[in-house]
This record gives sequence, structure tokens and C-alpha cells, in this order.
Amino acid sequence: MAVNLNPPEDLLPIPGIRVGTAEAAIKRPGRDDLALFELAPGSHTAAVFTRNAFAAAPVVVAREHWSEAEPRALLVNSGNANAGTGARGLADARESCEAVARALGVTADAVLPFSTGVIGQPLPMDRLGAAVPRAVADLRDDGWLDAAHAIMTTDTVSKAASRRVGLDDGEVTLTGIAKGSGMIRPDMATMLAFVATDAAIERSDLQAALSAAVRDSFNSITVDGDTSTNDACLAVATGQGRALGPDDAGWARFTAALTDLCTELAQAIVRDAEGATRFITIEVAGARDEAEARAVGFTVAHSPLVKTAAFAGDPNWGRILAAVGRAGLDDLDIAGVDIALDDVAIVRGGEPAGEYREADGAAVMARSEFAIRIDLGRGSARARIWTSDLSYEYVKINAEYRT
Repeated sequence: MAVNLNPPEDLLPIPGIRVGTAEAAIKRPGRDDLALFELAPGSHTAAVFTRNAFAAAPVVVAREHWSEAEPRALLVNSGNANAGTGARGLADARESCEAVARALGVTADAVLPFSTGVIGQPLPMDRLGAAVPRAVADLRDDGWLDAAHAIMTTDTVSKAASRRVGLDDGEVTLTGIAKGSGMIRPDMATMLAFVATDAAIERSDLQAALSAAVRDSFNSITVDGDTSTNDACLAVATGQGRALGPDDAGWARFTAALTDLCTELAQAIVRDAEGATRFITIEVAGARDEAEARAVGFTVAHSPLVKTAAFAGDPNWGRILAAVGRAGLDDLDIAGVDIALDDVAIVRGGEPAGEYREADGAAVMARSEFAIRIDLGRGSARARIWTSDLSYEYVKINAEYRT
């Protein structure tokens, strides 16, 4: 039921990275659910992780390992989050790293584990451990698409994209995959995302570029307002291609391409939101600062009344008005507020727009994609948030998630 989202067809390999998948039957048999990334020596990485206090065991271990050494491998399993699993979960996450380390001949602290799926259940380590050698045997340059499938949970479409970035003296390549469909309000990155480039970039510069890209992409989406225990986004620069840094003439082109790729992946998550029938852009302008604009945007995006009206195609704009009013802005002068659905004005100066007609609003809301545009009339800052509607199918999927 993804909204105007097609499966990716071709991805560009990244020199310095090999990708393999295997079936571990972690939740159920019949599909690959384990992905392994082997990174060339000398690769640099950047990372952002969930801010959820109940961070999953793999997040805890990945943070530890990432702070100690440059990773040589990433191990990702779907079907089980290994979250809320206490000391056993931590031991299992470390054991999975040791299994990869033995198979690849690297140290365990050079392996980062990632998991996604059901919370509160132990990983089936016998099946996972047995699958690691099969994933190693499958390592290849063109394994990205298979990995995008292997990390899916309730996703209906895999999410992946590539870019070639032209520079004055050549080009560099970017490829990324992501997964996510529900429990989406990342507050750092996304459910899981892995982005790589063949450029040679120092770790601190890559971190700055990733953090900026995440802010305007993965940190600007929401499906249901729930931040996962397992969210993580990792960027890899393998160093096999052109050296890049902030003082380079091509740096701005590279960072723009990184943000653009992350935005495509982030929007794909919203388009594939559980039960989604609408893709909604919320544009907030006229705020005093960006934080204020984002607060208004997320308040509207998280309103179940706004989201259910969107599912019904009902231009019940009073729900949008009410959400703006409760966003927590100090001294909001409603006489300065304008609201529109695409190009149809519904509120002007805090009052119903004189030319508004219900049929015009309904025509916008009937579209599979539309924008809610809000101008607060109190500054020059703006923000853009992407969200989905809330459907019967969303309730069904999450009511039956473990059955």
C-alpha cells in the first residue's frame, strides 16, 4: 500500500564494500534476514543512534565498538530487535560480533551489530551464528539490493538509492539503503540506514556531513510519533576514490548529494508507512526560529485527528488549526497565522479565508500527496516535515504485529 513508491531496481556498488545476505530464520523461515557488510581497511565511518533510554543491546554494543575502533564489518538482522533483553541481550550482541570476527579475521570490536524487529525476545543465537558463514560466503560488490530486502520487517517495499556526484576532476559515488515503516519518529536517524561512498573523507568531516544530512531528512519524518529502541544510521567512506573535505571545491556538491539521498530514503519510509494512503508534506514558515517551526510541524504531523481526517480525505481544517494552537508557542498572535492545503487558502489572518470552498479543500485532500502550509507570521525561519495518514490498516498491522 506504499504511496507512489516503486522498488529500487539498480544500485551502484561502492568500491571497498562487499555485501552478503543469508537466511537465519530469526522470526520465520523462507527469506534472507541477515545482512553483512565488509568494509575495506582504512574506511572511515560516522554514526547516529537512537536517543531512546531503552536503547537496544546492539545499539549499546555498536556505540561501544564504534568509539573504540574503525569498523571493518556491519552485521544486521531483521525479525528480532534484541531490545529489552537485559544482560542476555548484551551477551548475544557481543557473541554475534565475535562470530563475524572469526569468519572475517578481524577483531570483535571492529564489528558493529544492528537489529530490528520484535522487542523483548532473545535472539536465536544458534540460527544466527550458523547463518554468519553463509553471509560471508555470499559477500560481493553488488549485494546492496539483497541487503535492502533482508533488513525489512513490516516494510512492503525495499528502500535504496544511489548517486553519482560530479566533481571538477572526476566523480564519487553514493549508495544507501534503509528500512522502516512503523514506530517512526526517529529523533536521530531512522529505523536503520546505511549509506556509503568511495570518497576518502576524514571521520570528523564525515560525521559533520552525516549529522547535517540527518537533520534535514531522517529527523524530519514521522509516521506515528514513536522513536524506536533500535534506530541507527551509519555512513561509510571507504577511501577508494577522490579525497574530499570542507576546504575542497566539491565538498558542497557532495554534502548536497548526501542530504538528497538521505531525504529520498527518509521519504520512502513515510511513503511505505504501515497502512499509508497519503504522503503529506507539512511546511511551516514565518517562525521565530527553526526549533519553533519544527515544533509546529511535528505537532500537526502527530495529531491523530489530522491524520485520520487525511485518511478520510476530509478537509476538517479545524483540526489543523487546533494543533497549531497547542504547539507550545509563546505569545502566538493568531491574527498572523495563515493555513493552506496546497494552494487552497483555508485560514488567513487567523480567520476563515473568505474565498475558501469545502469542495476545493476536499479536492486537495483526495490526492495521494498534498501539502499543509502554515505561516506563523512572526519571523523568517521555516521547516519541512513529512508524514502519513492514519488508516484502519495501520491499526490492524500493529494490533497483529506479534501474531
